[in-house]
Amino acid sequence: MTSTTRFLDGQSALVTGAGAGLGRAIALHYAAAGARVVVADIDDAAGEETVRRIAEAGGTALYQRADVSDPGQAQALVDRAVSAFGKLDIACNNAGVAPPATKLAEIDDALWRRIMSINLDGVFYGMRAQIPALEANGGGVIVNVASILGQVGFPGLAPYVATKHAVLGLTKQVAVDYGAKGVRAIAVGPAFIKTGMEENLAPEDRAALDAAHPVGRMGEPEEVGAVVAMVSAPGWTFVNGAYLPIDGGYLAR
Repeated sequence: MTSTTRFLDGQSALVTGAGAGLGRAIALHYAAAGARVVVADIDDAAGEETVRRIAEAGGTALYQRADVSDPGQAQALVDRAVSAFGKLDIACNNAGVAPPATKLAEIDDALWRRIMSINLDGVFYGMRAQIPALEANGGGVIVNVASILGQVGFPGLAPYVATKHAVLGLTKQVAVDYGAKGVRAIAVGPAFIKTGMEENLAPEDRAALDAAHPVGRMGEPEEVGAVVAMVSAPGWTFVNGAYLPIDGGYLAR
């Protein structure tokens, strides 16, 4: 937790997929900025570890198990945030999965539906539950974690690319439908981030990933968390329906 100002004091937030990686970094940054955080994941031990780290740093958090592909659990997550903290100000839809590299014509129905159910249905179910709670609070913000692959393709990742493009569309739709009611939505687009999976790559593959970014390296989860916390701040109220790459210049090439 590296934030030095509490620009989210008095706010309540929820973060899906917050047991590790980007989600954990986002939850830590929200808490460091003063927000009370509902940490959601399907890995109970990982989610509780995020809560422990927040508490250890002086923040406030609780854990709620939530499978985002289940609309009932998406609603229960929002209900828990409101019952625990009295309101919902911020929702970050971060949970997602990537498929094994598979050419489009070789993707079977089960793989397609699994990626869609989490990466796209999960964001839709989440926002459908979150928007009424944000409206009841007089407004708030939804941050959807998309990807640089919401703008470009990538070999073998057709389902992932499709979902991330769609998340950008849903984000814009929230701005159109609910902007007048004080609800805003922003999509962020991380490039390749060091979440631990890169440690299993062959050295030449890891070097290629670093070189794909003009800054010469992959990103750190904390760099994503810092941006997500910043765009969730009340001062960003005129930014709605936007897409913000966090990509070390990847899309600038």
